[in-house]
Amino acid sequence: MKLFGIAGWSGMGKTTLLERLTPELTRRGLVVSLIKHSHKHIDVDRPGKDSHRLREAGCSEVLLLGHDRWALMHELRGAPEPSLDYLVSRLQACDLVLIEGFKHGDFPKLEVWRPALGKELLWPQWPGIAAIASDGPAPPRAPGEADLPAWLDLADTARIADFALAHARPA
Repeated sequence: MKLFGIAGWSGMGKTTLLERLTPELTRRGLVVSLIKHSHKHIDVDRPGKDSHRLREAGCSEVLLLGHDRWALMHELRGAPEPSLDYLVSRLQACDLVLIEGFKHGDFPKLEVWRPALGKELLWPQWPGIAAIASDGPAPPRAPGEADLPAWLDLADTARIADFALAHARPA
């Protein structure tokens, strides 16, 4: 199992890239999983459903199994968020874990950057950014500034997949 991250400001197209990257990787015969960190309050369950009622009643974990999928929901109830290593250990065996978020994680990342949106690059402030995928040209560097990491065309999914596989870190 190897790890590779996708980073970027909200609205840059990370999910859109992941929607293209995942089938490219699975066409190559890989089993791909994803861990997404959100800074929002999330709930994959709905009020009124049995599983929601039982979580609200105090269950620390609820595993819901249906005909098409299963989901394990774990309530933090004020406890700190688990580490990325712990979350990775909860996944079934796979070839590659794509990670969105976990900016301080010790794994290589690809930054998605669209200059038209007017945001600064996350690189070099975020550790581990090994490449930038963009729909625009690389910004000019002033003398003495650090060289940019690899610059990839955001539309070139096959090249991004090649880069991710070449730079993914063992879990």
